[in-house]
Amino acid sequence: MTRFKIAISLFAILPWLTAAAKADDLLIWSPAKLSDRSYKATMGFRLPAEWETSAGADLALAATKGGALLPESEQAMLWGRISRTSVTPAGRSQQGVRVSVDTLRGSGALTLSRSRSWILSDSLDMQTSRSVSVGYDPVDARPASVTASQALKLIHPWTGTSLSAGAGLSDTSGDFSSSVAISQTILPNLNLDAAMNNPFSEDEAGSVNLRYRINW
Repeated sequence: MTRFKIAISLFAILPWLTAAAKADDLLIWSPAKLSDRSYKATMGFRLPAEWETSAGADLALAATKGGALLPESEQAMLWGRISRTSVTPAGRSQQGVRVSVDTLRGSGALTLSRSRSWILSDSLDMQTSRSVSVGYDPVDARPASVTASQALKLIHPWTGTSLSAGAGLSDTSGDFSSSVAISQTILPNLNLDAAMNNPFSEDEAGSVNLRYRINW
């Protein structure tokens, strides 16, 4: 019950912190009520510069009708991020480093990422992304794992068609994964997506989705 009381106290100061966030845009504060008895909040700060720096924590909890804390519902994740974005008339690039630590379960991860988008021709845009993540989880037999991924996307801006491919490799299991996907804009808020995971393998799986987005 001690953890539950501490968490309730944190969420009790939501109005005060929300007012502070409006007064200072350097403060990160994003509370959310997921259901009648579950809450989540992201809090922290950012420092604008050539390399933007931000740090904070993700907190979450859920309780039963009787007020008892639900097992495994607590979350207390500390995180920090450094990123740099460069924009030119012909493209955009971003690189960054993110660190996260799960204070309740003892796991953590360090991720290095890089992405770039640019005009390839009069009718095609291209996007690329790469990331390497080093993770630690005391529950696993091995103390550390390394996962690398890379993705490529071709976009035809005049028709709203995009074709993407991605691949990932994990040293923990030695598994190699890949995916191919195509997306078509039908209406401004309506998209048709088709994807295939691990094509030409025993784990091959596909999906087709029709997505409609409403903003208000």
